[in-house]
Amino acid sequence: MSAVLDHHDHHAHDDHHAPTGWRRWVYATNHKDIGTLYLLFAFTMLMVGGVLALLIRAELFQPGLQVVNPELFNQLTTMHGLIMVFGAIMPAFVGFANWMIPLQIGAADMAFARMNNFSFWLMIPAALMLVLSFFMPGGAPAAGWTLYAPLTLQMGPSMDAGIFAMHILGASSIMGSINIIVTILNMRAPGMTLMKMPLFCWTWLITAYLLIAVMPVLAGAITMTLTDRHFGTTFFNPAGGGDPVMYQHIFWFFGHPEVYIMILPAFGIISAVVPAFARKKLFGYASMVYATASIAILSFIVWAHHMYTTGMPVTGQLFFMYATMLISVPTGVKIFNWLATMWKGSMTFETPMLWAVGFIFVFTMGGFTGLILSVAPIDIQVQDTYYVVAHFHYVLVAGSLFAMFSGIYYWLPKWTGVMYSEGRGKLHFWWSMISFNITFFPMHFLGLAGMPRRYADYPMQFADFNAIATVGAFAFGIAQVYFFLFVIVPAMRGQGEKAPQKPWEGAEGLEWEVPSPAPFHTFETPPKLDATATRIVG
Repeated sequence: MSAVLDHHDHHAHDDHHAPTGWRRWVYATNHKDIGTLYLLFAFTMLMVGGVLALLIRAELFQPGLQVVNPELFNQLTTMHGLIMVFGAIMPAFVGFANWMIPLQIGAADMAFARMNNFSFWLMIPAALMLVLSFFMPGGAPAAGWTLYAPLTLQMGPSMDAGIFAMHILGASSIMGSINIIVTILNMRAPGMTLMKMPLFCWTWLITAYLLIAVMPVLAGAITMTLTDRHFGTTFFNPAGGGDPVMYQHIFWFFGHPEVYIMILPAFGIISAVVPAFARKKLFGYASMVYATASIAILSFIVWAHHMYTTGMPVTGQLFFMYATMLISVPTGVKIFNWLATMWKGSMTFETPMLWAVGFIFVFTMGGFTGLILSVAPIDIQVQDTYYVVAHFHYVLVAGSLFAMFSGIYYWLPKWTGVMYSEGRGKLHFWWSMISFNITFFPMHFLGLAGMPRRYADYPMQFADFNAIATVGAFAFGIAQVYFFLFVIVPAMRGQGEKAPQKPWEGAEGLEWEVPSPAPFHTFETPPKLDATATRIVG
């Protein structure tokens, strides 16, 4: 009997068995701690990438060369892209996955706890290598974030550091994906079938398969670049019979699924937040799952829409044009389902819902400019202009980042145990939303007028819109510093009113069945679920 009591006692005091101090974080195997590490790392990289972006915008504030020389300007654009994609957006979504997937499926933890730790800590040296490449001879890589040959074959030693960093980040992504797939497929609570699983888990399951499929393709492309640079191969060197356009094919076969890797988890977050604040079940759950899978499958047959100007035959242009247009169908299904969920719902507009509605609005704009760019004759006109820059920032900032903010405000009470200040959250939303549009909307006009991207200088006719964009960019950057200092820091310190177990009236799912903050160990024994698999019985 005493053994049984001891056993229960052990669990009652489980939180006291959590390691403390630096050991808790360095040796972390708990999915919540690792999720927190990922999110903090991603925010740090967001700030680093943001500083590079503001240097770019400062240079473009007016014509002429003000702040940096053209060579450093190209290093800034390259590193801004690499750091934001591989250091900020992707790790942040992995942080969400680590925190939420075990909670949402009733699992005790992720399947491979130590591999989870390893996949996080791999990112630190990779990030340091990327950032410190600015201080290597010749400066950071300056070939654009897509790392196109032949420029990459002519860069200094920092290119090799960049390639090594990308390899490490890729390995981290693959390990994280294996962990997520095994956790979702093998560790769901009894009664939670795949089609009863929260959509966030579905989107991550599909995203993880995408990552495993395409990260090795990127690894191949940059390894071929490395051997061209040092080992006498000529994959991309025409002088030896190679072809620089082949690099583009290999890169975009990775790169196009990659952009869906960065948006599908966002769809999952929005699919959790919208029903909670509309106080209605998500409209068309099954169609959302099929739409997500369709987007993932179609993402593999559209890669060359980035390459209409490489001398592609008309047949090829037509194929990639129609395939790209086709992807807008399942994406449209998602948008309509969110709107149908809100239709006649009892909606309230707390901060998470503001971000979700804002996401739907601006992401749809980004989607439409993508549809326009899919049309080969139009794309040939605006290729490599600021129109493309505007398009992908509407999809990645207004898409991925805004959805993340929605998810952070939605789950922050569960993570920290305290409610953030609703006033500050709303200020952050409106400040970000307005400054984002001031920054990136004028870029559509710049692009249509013919301003090429990755140029440090420009003629007078582009001056006004560039000045507006720069002012917007600095305002947007300051908004994110405000968010960290006045929303995140107080929450991490436990300042604010105590959060109830379920702070949002319409929220559903197992994560709202545990106390706030979520205990260090949850679901030691698998919970028994009701028929809907959203509540615990017994």
